[in-house]
Amino acid sequence: MNYEMNGNVALVTASSSGLGKASAKALAKEGANVVINGRSEDRLAEAKADVESVATGSVLAVQGDLTNSDDIDRLVERTVEEFGGIDHLVTNAGGPPSGAFMEMDDDDWYDAFDLLVMSVVRLVREAAPYLREDGGGTIVTITSRSVKEAIPSLVLSNAVRMGVIGLEKTLSKELAPEVRSNAVLPAPHETARQQELIQAAVDRGEYESYEEGLETKGDINPLGRIGDPMELGDLVAYLSSEQSSFLNGVAIPVDGGQGASNL
Repeated sequence: MNYEMNGNVALVTASSSGLGKASAKALAKEGANVVINGRSEDRLAEAKADVESVATGSVLAVQGDLTNSDDIDRLVERTVEEFGGIDHLVTNAGGPPSGAFMEMDDDDWYDAFDLLVMSVVRLVREAAPYLREDGGGTIVTITSRSVKEAIPSLVLSNAVRMGVIGLEKTLSKELAPEVRSNAVLPAPHETARQQELIQAAVDRGEYESYEEGLETKGDINPLGRIGDPMELGDLVAYLSSEQSSFLNGVAIPVDGGQGASNL
């Protein structure tokens, strides 16, 4: 692909692994200078080396916790100090704990809201002035297919992530035309987290091998498999590029047709 992103600056949060790292790699391959973020220094260093292996621009790693407003301020400040601005913001965060409604207390709800919604609120608030400069930029929010269909035992994700989509849709109006805002809604992809879950099931004796567990995970999908993280990363890069210049305010399922919702 050639999205003509040489010299652009992309900030990707929660990108030391999984779908965030795949998005950072996809943007780096297109020539963008990329800032990655995570809580663990060791994982962040490994991710930086991985992203740099495909990058044609520069890669900066900034440690920080997305539930800490000071860390978010510092993340944006370091990006601007290093590269002079921000053209693309990709928001991502880890998932909240699983469980049924009656298993969750008030702290669980507040923590989930802080992680999933307030992290985006704070990031956009700090980054918006830079995104609006020099012809404008983009925001892509990575959420979950749970905003389309509630997933059993994921009440926090089902309920709270809806707020992220409402925010994304509002931003697509309020920040336009300088800034386009879109979202992607992934089903399971073969991230390190999914690999850990499958291997744990193998260790419990639910599957005879990792390959069997992976195949079983994919059986419920019309395409017969779960996603490759780079498939989602490439979509994020496309939504950040000028080639998608008339896409604004959309939420795109990336689920291989697994969802049953008509809309």
